[in-house]
Amino acid sequence: MALRGHRVLRYDARGHGGSTGSKVASSYTWPQLADDLLRLLEHVVEPGEQVHGVGPSMGSATLLHAALLDPTRFASLTLVTPPTAWETRVGQRANYLVNADLVEREGIEAFVELGLTSPIVPAMADAPTTKPAVSEELLPALLRGAAASDLPAPRELAEIDAPTLVLAWSDDPTHPESTATILADTLPNTRLVIARTPYGVMAWPGLFADHVTGHAPSSVGV
Repeated sequence: MALRGHRVLRYDARGHGGSTGSKVASSYTWPQLADDLLRLLEHVVEPGEQVHGVGPSMGSATLLHAALLDPTRFASLTLVTPPTAWETRVGQRANYLVNADLVEREGIEAFVELGLTSPIVPAMADAPTTKPAVSEELLPALLRGAAASDLPAPRELAEIDAPTLVLAWSDDPTHPESTATILADTLPNTRLVIARTPYGVMAWPGLFADHVTGHAPSSVGV
């Protein structure tokens, strides 16, 4: 990515990767993760300094909740593969709860094996198989926190005026085009790009870099 003049900050959300967490499901809801992000930014950027926010799936949800909590913080948003929301969230919520029980009963390997039975998203046809960057101990709580979460209502999202790039892909029921389309129709200043092949995904870093450099007030990428 050509982001000259920008400081790039990357962090692991609570309970993910190298970040610690508890077994309390409510600590992993999207509004709570948004609060975590804003508290982190208070420590790493100057007061009043704007940032460019980018996040995939849960990270997209985190950014939208954070942008409503602190509207002036973000110079731009890049929402990558936004998750199920609103009507499509109902079925996904049930899946999360079932999977949380599965991990507690049979372990994380059973959860991974279940994921291998899902259809491959066309845009990720060449991608290697990965495992969750979450410990088996915390995964049930994370799944239940996700089950209790949803994106803000469209009428609230319409208040977000940060320039937004939505990067989505096709034929993925857990990251449906419907969410991306509603976001593009609702957020006031949005561009939607949908990848249907791996080549479409390969274009995303350049699209993100152009989006950030085209909205210059910030020197920070998150």
